[in-house]
Amino acid sequence: MAGKDGSKGKFDMAEIVLGMALSHGPMLTTTPEQWTLRVPADRAAKHPFRGRTWSFEELAEHRRPDRFDLQSTLDVMRARHADCQRALDRLAEMFAEARPDVAVIFGNDQMEIFSELLSPAFGVMWGERIINAEMAPAHRAHLPPGVAEAIPGYIPPGGATYAGAPELARHIISTLMADAFDVATMKGFPTDETPHAFGFIYRRVMRDQPVPSVPLIQNTFFPPNQPSARRCYDFGRSVAKAIRTWNNDARVGVFASGGLSHFVIDEQLDRAFLDALRKRSAADITGFREDLLQSGNSEIKNWIALSGAMADTGREFSIVDYVPCYRSEAGTGTANGFACWG
Repeated sequence: MAGKDGSKGKFDMAEIVLGMALSHGPMLTTTPEQWTLRVPADRAAKHPFRGRTWSFEELAEHRRPDRFDLQSTLDVMRARHADCQRALDRLAEMFAEARPDVAVIFGNDQMEIFSELLSPAFGVMWGERIINAEMAPAHRAHLPPGVAEAIPGYIPPGGATYAGAPELARHIISTLMADAFDVATMKGFPTDETPHAFGFIYRRVMRDQPVPSVPLIQNTFFPPNQPSARRCYDFGRSVAKAIRTWNNDARVGVFASGGLSHFVIDEQLDRAFLDALRKRSAADITGFREDLLQSGNSEIKNWIALSGAMADTGREFSIVDYVPCYRSEAGTGTANGFACWG
């Protein structure tokens, strides 16, 4: 990328013009009528919740006074689905209004491109192309109910190839290394599949017209090398330093993809975290116990990294919407959050 006059200006520096955090789960890319397709899997699973592991039946009994059965009727699910879609439309409009030249996205992989054989704590994609191939029918046929139906929300028909931002990515890598982040680097994803954390941003917020981007992967989900909340915050700060010192006058949008609490919704945790973001307190943002940031809740760490990146920008944090989308009497589902630093 070049300066306004078409040349590389000696004193041109990139600017973060937008920060945006949003959920990306299948409940956002399926109909409310399809949400309950995931309930059999909820019933069969063991669920981390507030420091211990519960069966579905134990959770349903423990949370019976909260009457989540009344919050998971079809009428309520339809209303909350509509709220989510309005919030996503607003984020897409804000992205278009901000006109970033390039995007940096904090996301995570759920064993889509990595596996237990290799799963880095932090990774940077620095290639020129990001391939989001259409999923093979045989692969899609083996996906669980409620997930298979969601795939079009992450991969356009026929697949897509997106532009990377290798110059910025290389500068981010060198800055991270200087700041003692020994990141894994990828000139291409290990498979021709783009993790859905990124695919959702390209499809829903950028409306299939993405700007060149740098995907940043944090292993939020899988032990034993999950980075701590504080480490993710500092990772975000280092990424922001790289953007600020990039010799280019590009306008940069920075995203966090994932969260908030799921697969068991914990509104108390979510609201405490959103309050911490409002206060812009690094101690509060990073002060949540690690045992609360497990399973789906772990994607909150992508928001934590983004909050580190936005800490010195002076841009104000605001919530576009917070919509807890329940699908069962045990309180399973996804609490969908939509926020920006504008």
